[in-house]
Amino acid sequence: MKMPMSVKVLLLVIAVSVAAILPARAADVTPDDTARFLAGMQPSADSPLLPLTADPAWQRHAKFFNSAFAQLEERQLSKIRAWSETNLAAPRPTMFYMFSGPDFLYADAFYSSATTYVLSALEPPGAVPDLTRLPRGGIAAALYSVEDSLGSILSFSFFITKQMKVDLHAGELSGTLPILYVFLARSGKTIRDVKPVALDQDGALIVGADALPRNAVRGTRILFAGSDGVERTLYYFSTDLSNSGAKASGFLKFCATLAPGNSLLKSASYLLHAGNFSTVRSFILANSATIIQDDSGIPFAYYSPKKWRFFPFGRYLGPIYKFPGRYQEAYAELFRRSQPIDFGIGYRWRPRESNLLLSVRLPDDGTGTAEAIAPVDEPPLKPRPRKPRPSAPIPPPQWRGGFWFWR
Repeated sequence: MKMPMSVKVLLLVIAVSVAAILPARAADVTPDDTARFLAGMQPSADSPLLPLTADPAWQRHAKFFNSAFAQLEERQLSKIRAWSETNLAAPRPTMFYMFSGPDFLYADAFYSSATTYVLSALEPPGAVPDLTRLPRGGIAAALYSVEDSLGSILSFSFFITKQMKVDLHAGELSGTLPILYVFLARSGKTIRDVKPVALDQDGALIVGADALPRNAVRGTRILFAGSDGVERTLYYFSTDLSNSGAKASGFLKFCATLAPGNSLLKSASYLLHAGNFSTVRSFILANSATIIQDDSGIPFAYYSPKKWRFFPFGRYLGPIYKFPGRYQEAYAELFRRSQPIDFGIGYRWRPRESNLLLSVRLPDDGTGTAEAIAPVDEPPLKPRPRKPRPSAPIPPPQWRGGFWFWR
C-alpha cells in the first residue's frame, strides 16, 4: 500500500523541524587534532580543541615550538635527511630503534622511507586524555610538561634518561604517547588511528585495551600518513631489553617477523657494550641490513668484517666523562679515514665532535670485502692507556622570557 503524498510531506516537515531544534553533535576530539594541539599547530576547523587555541598559554606554547622546531630543522633534521638520501641506497621497509624512548623525530629523519617503525625502551606508553575535559589551568600545565619533556632532545638530540623518568610520570599527560604525538605532527604526519597493543610470549600482537594480558609487553600502535599519503605504522613498546627481559618476553620474536630491517642506535648509554645485553645485540646484528649508530651502540669488535662494510662519518673523540672505560681503539682507527658530517648526534652533540658509523651488510655469497679489521665474536676492546679527551658536562637549558635557551 503506497503512502499518500500528503503524509510523505508531513513526515518530511516533521523530520526537518526536529533536526532544526536538536543541537548539532559535537565533533570528536581526534588523535590527529590532539597531536597538532600539543605540537603548537592549529587543529582542524571543526575540532573541539580549536577554541582552546585562544588561551594565551597555548599561543605562547605555539610560538615557542615554532621557533624551537624551525631551529632544529635547520640545524639537524634537514641535514640528516640529506645525509640519508646520499648514503642509504635501498633502505628496508622496517626500521628498528632499540633504546629509543619516544624519539620518532630522528627515526623519521634517518629512515624517512620506512613504512614500519619499531621503537622500544623502558618508559611506559601512557595515554593522552581528552584535553577539552582538563580542569581549569590544566591546559597550561599540560603544555608546560610537554615542553619540559622535550628540552634535552631539542637541544642535544637525545633524551636525558633520569630527567625523562620524572617528566613522563608527571601531570595529566604521561608516558611516551604525548611526545610521539608532538613528533608526528611536527614531522608533517597525519595520525589516522591509535590503539593500545601488547605482545604475548610468542610475539603475537594483541590489539585493543580489552584484550591485553596482564603480564604482556605493553605498547602503542599508531597508523599515520605523510605527505605522500602512504599509510605507515609506528609501534612503541615498553620493554626490558636486558638478557633476562628479552628472553622472558615476545618482543624480539615480534621484531623477527618484520626482519630484516634497518637499525638506529643513538645515545644508548653504552648498554650494548655489556654482557647482559648480548641477546638484543646479537638480534640487531643478525636482523639488520644497515645499522646507523654512534659509539654508544654496538662495540666495533662485534662486527664481522666478512659480513659488513663500514662507512665512518665525523670524529671519534671517545665517550663523555659519564661513561668511562668505553674507549675503543679499533673504532678510533676506523675513524682516521672518516668522512665529514655537518650535524651533531649522540652524547657528543656538537657537530665537530660527533661520530656516526654506517654499517652495511654484505651479500651472503662471500664476494664482498670490508675495510675493517675487527675479529668476529671478540669481546669489546679495553680502554687505551691514555685518557680520551674529556667532555664538558651537558649544560642544562635555561628558561628566559618564555623561551628555552641552550649554550
